[in-house]
Amino acid sequence: MQLLCDNKIDFLVGGAYALAEYTRINRDTKDFDLFLRPEDVEPALTMWRKAGFAADYTFTHWLAKVQCGRVYIDIIFRSGNGLGSVDDVWFEHARQATIFSMEVKIVPPEELIWQKAYIMERERFDGADVTHMLSACAPNLDWDRLVNRFDLDWRVLWSHLILFGFIFPSKRHLIPSALMKEFAARGLREQTETAMVDPVCNGTLLSRIQYQSDLPDFLDGRLTGRSAMTADELQRWVEAGSELARRHKP
Repeated sequence: MQLLCDNKIDFLVGGAYALAEYTRINRDTKDFDLFLRPEDVEPALTMWRKAGFAADYTFTHWLAKVQCGRVYIDIIFRSGNGLGSVDDVWFEHARQATIFSMEVKIVPPEELIWQKAYIMERERFDGADVTHMLSACAPNLDWDRLVNRFDLDWRVLWSHLILFGFIFPSKRHLIPSALMKEFAARGLREQTETAMVDPVCNGTLLSRIQYQSDLPDFLDGRLTGRSAMTADELQRWVEAGSELARRHKP
């Protein structure tokens, strides 16, 4: 982080450390997440290599890693599904925190929720993190910005809001009633619309392998022009996910 500051490269702290700042839930974690704009990743990697660290892309569409001994730092610049690129808005709304005795900026709560809401893998589901963020931050969230972040994927946010009301019944009032009514109206309106001619499976934006069996009959939601992944990046991402699933198979 000090090298980034010295070289005037903007960054945000995310992951478990940002979650702890908002929710006061502390947990052991094997890595440390830094968020950079996509265009800043290559200069940052070059900087770290010159300083003697091993630094390279793990997946060219969203993740790089910096290694020093057994310690890894994840450099994240968008989500694994190819959505959610880090942009100027992340920095405009970032919060201040002290991490490792440094005054730094952390990922805004809205973007932290946005990033975690799509993670619904067999071996990892970040729904509890989203729920705890809503519990801690709902009264002060910029709900308009959060909804705009999800855009066409508003159902993903809605699903988490519904689960929040189930998990914490006494806190349902923290979610704006007008928003729940709006989402319910949207859902009912869409139910009456004519079915799409070209069926799409957006499940692939939530899990990289659990909907692979559906793709002979559905267009992969990552290939509709919304995801930043190339075809080669998509193939590598899916292959890595399949290997991870094999290792976690009971």
